[in-house]
Amino acid sequence: MDLSTRYLGMELKHPIIASASPLTATIDGIRALEDAGAAAVVMASLFEEQVRAEDTAYAMYTEHGSYSQPETGSYFPQLHDYDSGVSGHLETLRRAVEAVDIPVIASLNAVTSEGWVDYSARLEQAGAAALELNVHFIPADPAMSSQEVEAHYVEVVRAVKRTVKIPVALKLSPYFSSIGHMAHDLAGAGADGLVLFNRFYQPDVDLATMSVRSDLHLSTSYETGLPLLWIALLAGRLNCSLAATSGVEAAEQVIKYLLVGADTVMTASALLRHGPSYLQSMVIHLVAWLEEHGYPSVAAIRGLKSVKQLDDVSELLRAQYMHLLTEYVPGKLAA
Repeated sequence: MDLSTRYLGMELKHPIIASASPLTATIDGIRALEDAGAAAVVMASLFEEQVRAEDTAYAMYTEHGSYSQPETGSYFPQLHDYDSGVSGHLETLRRAVEAVDIPVIASLNAVTSEGWVDYSARLEQAGAAALELNVHFIPADPAMSSQEVEAHYVEVVRAVKRTVKIPVALKLSPYFSSIGHMAHDLAGAGADGLVLFNRFYQPDVDLATMSVRSDLHLSTSYETGLPLLWIALLAGRLNCSLAATSGVEAAEQVIKYLLVGADTVMTASALLRHGPSYLQSMVIHLVAWLEEHGYPSVAAIRGLKSVKQLDDVSELLRAQYMHLLTEYVPGKLAA
C-alpha cells in the first residue's frame, strides 16, 4: 500500500501530520509523535508577544536597582548568552530537528512586520524544514476595509518569502468574503501551501465574576464541513499544497479530506484526547479502508470528490442547503 504524499515540496510517508499543540512544544513530545508514526510535526507556535514579554521581564528584573547606590551599577550579572525570549524556542527547534528523522515545520504567530521577517529568518536558521504562518489578526478598527485586511495577509506572505528559502504555508482564516479569491492571491504572493482552516479562540463572559475569559474547546468532527467544502472547491485549481485541519477525530475524517483533494491532514485535538500513540491507529485504519475499497494508494483517492471531478457541482453548494432545510423533519434524529 502506497500512502506517500507530497506537501510543500516534501515527500511524506503518509498524509497525517501532527499539528501545533502542547504535544509538539517539547523534544520528548515530538519524539513520541515520530515513534507513533507521524509523517511530520508542526512545532508549537512561536508568539511574538510572548517573546517581547520575556524580553521586558528580563530587562526589568536585571536592571532593577541599577545605579541606586554609588558602589554598584547593577546587582545582577550580565548573561552574555541571553538572546532574547526567542532563544529557548529556537534551541528546542534545533534539538528536535537533530533528534528526529521526520520534517519539523516551525509555526510562527507574529504581530509586526519586523516580527514576521526576523523570526522567520531565525526559525529557518534553526533548521525548520518549512514554515507555517499562523496569522491571528482581528480587524477591530471599523475604518479598516476588507481590501486592507486582505492586503495585510498577502504582504505577510510576500515579506516572509523574500526572507526565507524554505517552503512557506499560511494557515488561512475562514472569515474572508471570498475565500477562493483570497487563496489565489496568497498563492500568487508565493505561498507554497495553505492550511484550511485556522481556529480562532473567542472570548466569553463569566457571569459570576463579570470578567472576560476564554476557554479552550478541542475540535470535533462537526467542524469538518467548512474545510471540506473549500478544499473541494480549491483542489487542483491552485498552484500550492492544501492541508486540511479542524475536526480530525479519526481516520474517517482523514479519508474525507483526501477525497476532496487535501494533500495532507493535520490533527491535534484527537492526539490531545487520546495521546500520541493514537496517530498510529489512524494510519492503520486508513490502510484498512483503502484495502477494503480496492484503492492501491492515497493518490488514487485524492480529489475524487473535488469540484474538478464532480459532474454536478450543485451537490456541494446550494442544493444541499435547500434539501437540508426543506426535508428536515422536526424530532427526527439523523442516522
